[in-house]
Amino acid sequence: MKVPNILRLVYRNIVVNTDPGSLVILLGLPAMYLVFFGFGFQSLASGNRGPSYLDFLTPGIMAFQAVMAGTVGGSILWADRRWGMLSQLLVGPFTRLQYLLGIMLTAMMFGLGGAMVMLAVAYLLVGTAPIGLVALAIILASITVGSIFFGALMLLLAALVKSNTAYNSIQILLIFVVNFASTVFYPLSSGLPLVLQALFRANPLTYVSDAVRGAYSGTLNATDLYQMLVLGVETVVVLVLAVRAYLRADVSYE
Repeated sequence: MKVPNILRLVYRNIVVNTDPGSLVILLGLPAMYLVFFGFGFQSLASGNRGPSYLDFLTPGIMAFQAVMAGTVGGSILWADRRWGMLSQLLVGPFTRLQYLLGIMLTAMMFGLGGAMVMLAVAYLLVGTAPIGLVALAIILASITVGSIFFGALMLLLAALVKSNTAYNSIQILLIFVVNFASTVFYPLSSGLPLVLQALFRANPLTYVSDAVRGAYSGTLNATDLYQMLVLGVETVVVLVLAVRAYLRADVSYE
């Protein structure tokens, strides 16, 4: 039985990105956030008898996996164009659309897989995982939409930027801003400067983080669902822009 081309591309993408170095970045970095930030910040509030900071941080780190998964898609496209692999793939039985779908499916799988790994790490640290089947479905759906958004965003970046240094610099800057200007590590507070509050509210990762945290803790509300609806619209817009840039881009830098 012949394996569909898209699945062959997904398998190839997963193999390329599961070397020890890549796994340290994709899974090790979020896991270290969870361990060091979780226990470190929780120690500052040791007298607080409310929910632990680890309970707050865990869904945030799960949501952050959507960003890490997005970097996988952008990096694949940029590297394949840089080293001429995309042109070789397109000479074979693969089409541009199949290649694009392969990248997006890979990003989704890394996002969902990474989130489950973070959930397992949190379970080992805290000993509880307050998630039911409905909540788990909401979490997976939120991370899937987030992975598509950030995958499309990084794909757009990879299609437009031709310098390796510029691509890496912009990607690192985006990860830093998106990560720390969101509700991954701390809630949106009225005590923040108005500029930061606006940045938090405009950040798509805030939407993903709030939805995942709401489902994880059983506090999901209408605002979280509305945010995910907005994120869905934003995802479609960014995906359309990314596809247009990708289809117009050269297949190789050589």
